[in-house]
Amino acid sequence: MERGLSLLIAAVMLFVAPGVQAADNFSFATNATVNITNTGCGTTKLCIQTPDNCDPAGNSSCFFASVAAGSTTAPNGTELMFQLSGNSTGYIALGLTANATQGTTALYICAQNSSNNASFFFGARQRNNINNTLSTFNSTVTKIRGQVVNGKIQCEFSVPNSNATNTRSADSTTYVVVLGSGPLSGNDFGTFTTSKTTDPLNLANPSANVANATTTTTTNTTTTASPTTTKNSASGALHSHALTLLLTVLTLFVLKTA
Repeated sequence: MERGLSLLIAAVMLFVAPGVQAADNFSFATNATVNITNTGCGTTKLCIQTPDNCDPAGNSSCFFASVAAGSTTAPNGTELMFQLSGNSTGYIALGLTANATQGTTALYICAQNSSNNASFFFGARQRNNINNTLSTFNSTVTKIRGQVVNGKIQCEFSVPNSNATNTRSADSTTYVVVLGSGPLSGNDFGTFTTSKTTDPLNLANPSANVANATTTTTTNTTTTASPTTTKNSASGALHSHALTLLLTVLTLFVLKTA
């Protein structure tokens, strides 16, 4: 009986380990090494950062997120693989929503647990976009890795079967992305403060967040001078010459008759 119970527990652990589905929070080991940089932004992964174009590998104030699309399982959705890096004494979070001012946002949270030697902590919350309250919700997250080094929180995780068509009629991977942070008290996530909100982005397109190159077109304007008509001037000169000739003839006539 005891051996059978042990086998059952082992089977359950093997089932849960590849991906955790929970209505509350997640906790993971802190021995994972995470290396997040801006290499590949715009080509292999879509990047969102503040300040713009910062590199989390070298800028201590860089709040950075990236996403790359994995396999698509029809009709369930597409696997989205995220990286998140930022400084906080509590948590940093990445949110996916259809509209940042209406409805809800799915927040994926990476935190440091100050009550447990600043160990890495992962959670998921649903944010009410109207009043900013947080609540638990069911979310499946896989491949979670994270670390906390000198106050910098970095993590990687995947969200399988992502599909925005439940709330949008556009591409199934088109979301508004929200970056933000907040305090952590024990296992309780405090008020979420937004740092950056994007326009709707197709997360499967690495260049969706790259500004379009501005092309300046110079229009050459050629001014053609209208030909000047000298007809009136020539006519005036002819009349003047004739009048002079007439006066000369009259003068000769008067002298001859005198």
